[in-house]
Amino acid sequence: MMILNFSERQAEPIELFESASASSVHLGDGDGEAHVYCVRLGPDGKIGEHPTGFGQLFLVIEGSGWVSGADGKRMEISAGEGAYFARGETHSKGSDVGMTAIMIQVKELQPAAAVAPL
Repeated sequence: MMILNFSERQAEPIELFESASASSVHLGDGDGEAHVYCVRLGPDGKIGEHPTGFGQLFLVIEGSGWVSGADGKRMEISAGEGAYFARGETHSKGSDVGMTAIMIQVKELQPAAAVAPL
């Protein structure tokens, strides 16, 4: 067993995609091209529009904000909710008040059937 520290002081700024007040902690990788991050968006933070390189789950664990997909329509999201973006889908994320999420990226990813869409 290993205890992991993904506190805010471990985070590195996200500077791509016209991001503002956004940081992440890289949590791991796996075989078959998989990545896991803890993403923090500060007040008025965002990760600008870009296509996903992987299937992505964006799971909010604290705070609230918004996500948008290819249509650009913002959908509110808060702790206990998540968004799925298919590989290649244009998307963005942001928060007016601050939000922390776990972001899981896998080359080919489908959300579990048991996860009910909102």
